[in-house]
Amino acid sequence: MTTKQIQQNYEIARERYAALGVDTDKALETLQHTPISLHCWQADDVVGFERGEAASGGIQATGNYPGRARNIDELRQDVDKVLSLLGGTFRFNLHETYGEFGGKFVDRDQVEPKYFEGWIQWAKERHMSLDFNSTSFSHPKSGSLTLANPDKEIRDFWIEHTKRCRRIADAMGKAQGDPCIMNIWIHDGSKDLTVEKYRYREILKNSLDDILAEKLPNMKDCLEAKLFGIGLEAYTVGSHDFYAGYCSKNNVIYTLDTGHYEPTENVSDAVSSLLLFVPELMLHVSRPMHWDSDHVTLFDDNTRNLFAELVRANALDRAHIGLDYFDASINRIGAYIIGVRAAQKSLLQALLEPLPKLRQYEDEGRFFERLALLEEEKTLPLGAVYDYYNLKNNVPVAEDYLADVEQYEKDVLSKR
Repeated sequence: MTTKQIQQNYEIARERYAALGVDTDKALETLQHTPISLHCWQADDVVGFERGEAASGGIQATGNYPGRARNIDELRQDVDKVLSLLGGTFRFNLHETYGEFGGKFVDRDQVEPKYFEGWIQWAKERHMSLDFNSTSFSHPKSGSLTLANPDKEIRDFWIEHTKRCRRIADAMGKAQGDPCIMNIWIHDGSKDLTVEKYRYREILKNSLDDILAEKLPNMKDCLEAKLFGIGLEAYTVGSHDFYAGYCSKNNVIYTLDTGHYEPTENVSDAVSSLLLFVPELMLHVSRPMHWDSDHVTLFDDNTRNLFAELVRANALDRAHIGLDYFDASINRIGAYIIGVRAAQKSLLQALLEPLPKLRQYEDEGRFFERLALLEEEKTLPLGAVYDYYNLKNNVPVAEDYLADVEQYEKDVLSKR
């Protein structure tokens, strides 16, 4: 499409939405300034730069598509390419294993902020803030239990690791003048029937109490639940029930990962309930496929419903949006673009919903009208509005980015 066609289509769309009381310009402004946190681990299949080994411990990336980032320079190069094809405001989310360790082994209970000074500078040059994650998997001491381990020596190792990660996050937040969101996810669980469920959860609670006791002003903690992990299918210590209770009682941000639930579950239903009891939500936007997995985010019902619930609850200021998937079966740059654009389109559709009219119908008990408008809004010209958004950001419109990704694969990825 030409620039003129995109602009004309937008004008038509703007009038159509305006007829329903929706201001498309306002929606685009909100979309522009709502940050999405890009995840570092899509570029290298969750390998990191500590040991150079594939992810393990209840987690794995599948596929062997060529072009995986093999070092920090290549990963940063890939992320820069991704950013060049996207419009909006972005953050960058790091796992602890992505530090700059200078070619030497630094065990996880010895990690310090100095190993992330390069990332802080890199993000500053791109006007991005950093988010952070502790890393309990892919380590000789990971096993099946980390923070919930009855073995005090192993448990103390992971407690110290997580404490140090919080201090790194605090250093990031201080340097960037913006709180760093620090996510804690552990894979702890059991492959088969478990007798001591209460005991492991009690240990995890005590570990978290110890970890979170230190007050750090430049970071925010969030806790992530999971349904199960690979090889840990029967029991997960840090379940949804556990963390919903812990976060509610202790005023901690809850991480809602949409890839950590069965595909038949409507994860968006949890948004309104959790927001009544926890201070904020961290969203790891992903996609389950038949099992507890992290596939590339799509513009599907689950993703659209998630953002619709946030907007309907007027809770964008209480939610942090990030992506979390690792597909090694397709071009990794393309996977980034698909996922980000799916999240952006889902948020934009939510912002363009004729909420005042829908609320009026609901309050008046006019449920036929409510259902009819919910159906009609599905075919409103969202695509024309999103095309205009990308045009304004001077990035490829619609499928035009495919050629850029293909050329980058030819020039860069294929030579790795």
